[in-house]
Amino acid sequence: MLTKKQIVKEILKSGKDPIYFINNYAKISHPIKGQIPFRTYPFQDDLLRSFNDYRYNVVLKARQLGISTVTAAYISWLLLFHKEKNVLVLATDLGVATNIVKKVKLVVKSVPVWMRIAKIKVDNKQSFELDNGSQIKAASKSVTSGRSEALSLLVVDEAAHVDDMEEKWTSIYPTISTGGRCIALSTPNGIGNWFYKTCTEAENKENDFYLTKLLWSVHPDRDQEWFETETRNMSRRQIAQELECNFNTSGDTVFHPEDIARVFEGCSEPIYRTGFDRNFWIWEKVEPEGQYFISADVARGDGEDFSVFHVFRADKMEIVAEYRGKTPPDIFSEMLMSAGREYGNCMIVVENNTVGFSVLEKLKDRKYPNIYYSIKSTHEYVDQYRGEFMTGAVAGFSSTSKTRPLVVAKLEEFIRNNLVKINSVRFANELKTFIWNHGRPEAQRRHHDDLIMACAIGCWIKETALTQNKQGIETTKALMSSMTTSKRFLDTTIDGMLQNKKLRERVKTKKQQNEFIWLLKG
Repeated sequence: MLTKKQIVKEILKSGKDPIYFINNYAKISHPIKGQIPFRTYPFQDDLLRSFNDYRYNVVLKARQLGISTVTAAYISWLLLFHKEKNVLVLATDLGVATNIVKKVKLVVKSVPVWMRIAKIKVDNKQSFELDNGSQIKAASKSVTSGRSEALSLLVVDEAAHVDDMEEKWTSIYPTISTGGRCIALSTPNGIGNWFYKTCTEAENKENDFYLTKLLWSVHPDRDQEWFETETRNMSRRQIAQELECNFNTSGDTVFHPEDIARVFEGCSEPIYRTGFDRNFWIWEKVEPEGQYFISADVARGDGEDFSVFHVFRADKMEIVAEYRGKTPPDIFSEMLMSAGREYGNCMIVVENNTVGFSVLEKLKDRKYPNIYYSIKSTHEYVDQYRGEFMTGAVAGFSSTSKTRPLVVAKLEEFIRNNLVKINSVRFANELKTFIWNHGRPEAQRRHHDDLIMACAIGCWIKETALTQNKQGIETTKALMSSMTTSKRFLDTTIDGMLQNKKLRERVKTKKQQNEFIWLLKG
């Protein structure tokens, strides 16, 4: 039994040091043993110090390290020993956020009665409030959660997996900007999302967040044998996401991380950056023996997406020039025309969406001689001279729900098998954020896939139209080479015809010969 003096001493000591409080008075729920005292590991102690020392914390963690539980214990200390603290918990859904509130409530209720210097005043499933004015709430999915009141602490659990986290952060940040704190913790979930950006900028000292990385090996009870047992039935992506804290391998990217890394290794600076906006990058000047074609994707020019085109050298299947810019369609068509002329009036393939049609019309008006045409129903390539007058033929490439996955699959095949040479770092960066979203390949939110789609169409054209065209040329050459000429004279007189053995057998009598005597008089 503690004396009053000892109680005061313990309360003061606990109020100054969350690590001391948690290790001596906090209890957690164990799935088998029930309520047990919380004994932190050294890496958890380091994390608690970071929570205290830095306003903004971002924690890149492996799973099953007890980080959510440690965070809940820290929140309990904050609410119990500080007045008027307002904590908001945001997670992937309301149930996950509510689970943290439940853990906080358990810690508060499990401390000795004499340690409860603040009592629970309001007790709900998704929130509770102490009589010292401190409270905690689980956030809903609404972007406006927490906007109406100032926050002392925002906790974002599994931040990489929270939908629309960019919008939520923009909405909530003003409520913590006047002195509040933030703890964002998560396993990785690919790149391009808010959590990835925050971690990357924190690592480069470009924002106010303090980054803590906690791989699976920080836990003292885990060794290589544990890792091998745990990962035996896990995919490479799952291992990267759940245990290795690897952003590049963790997301559901369309292209394999190793292929993306190889593309980056092959990137180089262009020899020229030209055009009115210097966004036309050139790696190879036109060579007389080169065979080229251009694949283009047209944007509206209103600032949302980019208009792009690639110049392919078909005989090497290398992108030797590339444009990417926010250009109005009329100017873009002039750029396409100029590039096409420069590369030997090469074939130009334009995705014929709404604005793409206007670009194609301008190319036709300017009498460009080598525009890609295809049959609407079959997408079979036809040359321009037939396509202009053929029923059912349309200028440009028709990108539909049917053709999109086909061309993306073709691009993935080309990249995986190293069949296309990519020089552009702009293109490589798009590969990192090109993901499967409910079965549809597309760019992550707030990122772009314009260069990817233009290249995908180019790979498709190379495999279909250009291959067919080459086969047709080779067939024609073979047919021509099989044709021979003879200088031998064909004697059509009856004497000449009689040299033929078969005819001599048929014309056996002089009487029969006399019937044809008129031929000899010529």
